[in-house]
Amino acid sequence: MKLQMQSVHFDADHKLLEFIQKKADKLETFYDRIIDGDVFLRLDKGDEKGHKKIVEVKLNLPGHTLFSKQESTTFEAATDEAMEALKKQLQKYKEKHFINH
Repeated sequence: MKLQMQSVHFDADHKLLEFIQKKADKLETFYDRIIDGDVFLRLDKGDEKGHKKIVEVKLNLPGHTLFSKQESTTFEAATDEAMEALKKQLQKYKEKHFINH
């Protein structure tokens, strides 16, 4: 799946981008008509103990968009949570649109 990745106010590590791509590619096992997606990586400076890592993922499906925004102490953990949320959304979307047709 083609992902557009943007890191806001920092340069994301190549390993991190590969990690996110691999996780996103696994979503295609649940629904194979994902068109593409956007990933935004942000640092939230509001936390005194360091920076919170925020991952926002938007998936474009035919006629529909799914979105997940997750925060964690690492980008990897936030990515895992975001992909898990999107997996559930994809499963619901598939049930709703294909069981009735």
